[in-house]
Amino acid sequence: MAIDISQAILSLGQYQFVIQGDIKSEQDWNDNVKFVSGADENGTAIFYETKPITYAEVVAEQQRLQADYDAKQYQRDRASEYPSIGDQLDYIYHNGIDAWKTDMVDPIKNKYPKDNS
Repeated sequence: MAIDISQAILSLGQYQFVIQGDIKSEQDWNDNVKFVSGADENGTAIFYETKPITYAEVVAEQQRLQADYDAKQYQRDRASEYPSIGDQLDYIYHNGIDAWKTDMVDPIKNKYPKDNS
């Protein structure tokens, strides 16, 4: 999954913004991204004259978020292979915690180690 620019803006704490089109360059950023500062008496959005964050900050955050997402691929791989919670609890009930760890958890952890990202 690619982290998009709106996710980076949200991560930086900016919650009210408008994006028109794809943002591929600083020029696109300047022309097509607006941040809402409030609303007038009719409820029409009022936009900041100056953006509260820069294109460079957003791109850096987008890259940081993508690296974090990519580094956690092993977690997503593991989650898709573990049996359901109900099946795991049933296994624990009938076989105990140690058997559950050995038979259900460890094989998947070994298949998708943390350093496999």
